Amino acid sequence: MDKPGHQNATHDNATHDNAVHDNAPGGTPVQAAEQSSAGMTASAISGEAISGAVVTAEDEIVTLLAQVQAKDAEAKANYDLFLRERADSENFKRRMQRDKAEALRFANEPVIRDLLPILDNLDRAVAHARGESNSQSLVEGVALVLRSFLDMLEKHGVARVSAKGQLFDPAKHEAMSQVENTEVAPNTVVDEYAPAYLLHDRLLRPALVVVAKPPADEKKSAT
Repeated sequence: MDKPGHQNATHDNATHDNAVHDNAPGGTPVQAAEQSSAGMTASAISGEAISGAVVTAEDEIVTLLAQVQAKDAEAKANYDLFLRERADSENFKRRMQRDKAEALRFANEPVIRDLLPILDNLDRAVAHARGESNSQSLVEGVALVLRSFLDMLEKHGVARVSAKGQLFDPAKHEAMSQVENTEVAPNTVVDEYAPAYLLHDRLLRPALVVVAKPPADEKKSAT
């Protein structure tokens, strides 16, 4: 039979062992399980947060790349527009310069056109004077004036063009009359009242001409 003192000592030792067990790391098995579950939950929450942050960053990168590409496309379109507008401006400038040069080139056209009747009168005076036996000096004087006048016009780009012997061309000739003629082909210019004049290859006035036509009997035989 145990002694009372021994039982008390044994009880004290058991109590001490329980206290030591309660104060041990991890506590009781239930407490350890709860702590482990809490740690796993915290880890899961932390992993989800990191994963969400990564997805958000990737979405932002995709959005930024799309914005950069859109800006690049806009910049390219603006540059192409700038090049087209600059080309249009250069073309307009060249066209204006060409039109200005053309206007200056033909600025004296009205004056020259008004001088043409004077040339016609000089031509007629020379032709009439040549028919007079005692007017040689007059012929020479008028011919000299006519030659000087033609030289002046030629200096300013005016050319005198005779139509005799050419086929009638309505773009260059104006028919004043027709005459029967068997020596040349029909529609040939056989005479001219006044020659044509050109200014830098532009027709100032068509030649006033007489055009050949076949005789009436040839027309009847042809029919």
